Amino acid sequence: MNHASELRAPYSALRAAITRRHFFRDCGYGVGKAALASLLVGSARAADTPAGPLSPKKPHFAGKAKAVIHLFMAGAPSQLDLFDHKPELARLEGKPLPPEVIKGQRYAFIRPDAAVLGPRFKFARHGKSGTELSEVLPHFAKVVDDVCILKAVHTDQFNHAPAQIFFNTGFGQPGRPSMGSWVVYGLGCETKELPAFVVMSTGAGISGGAANWSSGFLPTIYTGTRFRNQGDPILNVSSPAGFDAELQKDTLDLVTDLNKKHLGVVGDPEIATRTAAYEMAGRLQTAAPELTDLKKEDKETLALYGADPDKPSFARACLLARRMVERGVRFVTIYHEGWDAHSDVAGNSRKNCKATDQASAALVADLKRRGMLDSTLVIWGGEFGRTPMVESNPVLGRSLGRDHHPQAFTIWMAGGGIKPGVTLGKTDDLGFHPAEGAVHVHDVQATILDRLGFDHEKLTYRHAGRDFRLTDVFGKVIKDALA
Repeated sequence: MNHASELRAPYSALRAAITRRHFFRDCGYGVGKAALASLLVGSARAADTPAGPLSPKKPHFAGKAKAVIHLFMAGAPSQLDLFDHKPELARLEGKPLPPEVIKGQRYAFIRPDAAVLGPRFKFARHGKSGTELSEVLPHFAKVVDDVCILKAVHTDQFNHAPAQIFFNTGFGQPGRPSMGSWVVYGLGCETKELPAFVVMSTGAGISGGAANWSSGFLPTIYTGTRFRNQGDPILNVSSPAGFDAELQKDTLDLVTDLNKKHLGVVGDPEIATRTAAYEMAGRLQTAAPELTDLKKEDKETLALYGADPDKPSFARACLLARRMVERGVRFVTIYHEGWDAHSDVAGNSRKNCKATDQASAALVADLKRRGMLDSTLVIWGGEFGRTPMVESNPVLGRSLGRDHHPQAFTIWMAGGGIKPGVTLGKTDDLGFHPAEGAVHVHDVQATILDRLGFDHEKLTYRHAGRDFRLTDVFGKVIKDALA
């Protein structure tokens, strides 16, 4: 599969589909009425509709995963206080690191010769795998045998926005397609009632902004759809007062007809995207309220996640993500911001683990008990790690914090053909550099695509005269992480 054939076909197919809408209009059976009818007869699947840019497509080979849930811990969790226990740091606390370790390094807010800061929490071993974890991850400890932990991940970026965009798009500047966009571009979607790629946020703000879920130079139909934490999941999804169903259907028919005529004149695929967006909005008016009604979940499930159906939270977002995947959504990203611990790394870690630990573990456990984990890939982690050295700046009111650390950090993956109960990679005794099993962010991206059935070197799109891909010109699949 490449840019030249199958993945370019959807727009010609979509134009054909729009032409067929002319038949519906002239027969007095508008698109709005057709959409409503499809909702009334049950759950409509994209496979039942004419070929279009979001119709299901075959990957390069049989993939293990069909959907992805990406739990992105924006701000960068401290791997040294959660996953990567380094007793040597406790012994050296208050002293500078050896010059040969910090040679040539640069940091956002501290000098490389800043004093060492030891682990802030106790660690213990858990599960049959004997994985060592911090005491602030009691729920994750219960599912540790179902996940693969990567302890020696490294990135090219050392500031938040570029690093977040890099992890999500493979490039440190805005303008490239995000992982979710690439996946939907390659696989399509299994539902036409919900967006193929959904984004949720449960914190104070995302440094990289919408560039993290943009379709970049791919057609905008592949851009992630942002869901809100409370109220209507999407603004204006509810009809205003006095705007009844009949008027809405007539309006949708008129807008579709005008867009179709404009597309025939200028041939701009973004007009097709606009048409699809209007139609999706109509379907969402029925699908979204049903999706977000968590009161239909049993008490056991709500307790497992620690979710209150009426209150926005990371737990509620995780439960919604599971419900979305059940309904055919292809890619879900949940951004939980607030991990940027330049001061009081212990308090920051404790607070954010309290908000995310139970629900992250519950998502894995819930998918497993429903028989969905094998086909759903879950990823947890931030944009980089935190330094072994302390950040302490009285002028800025900072103490006992950690700075940005791109050289080595920890993420974990579960399900979707990932080997469970293993820890791969190792950092040196100071948690500074990878000592063995180093993997780059591009390797993680290549592995995600592999589990979905794609050769990351062949999933491409021609733009500005050359073929682009998620992993740029880098990346290799992490073979040891595959089940």
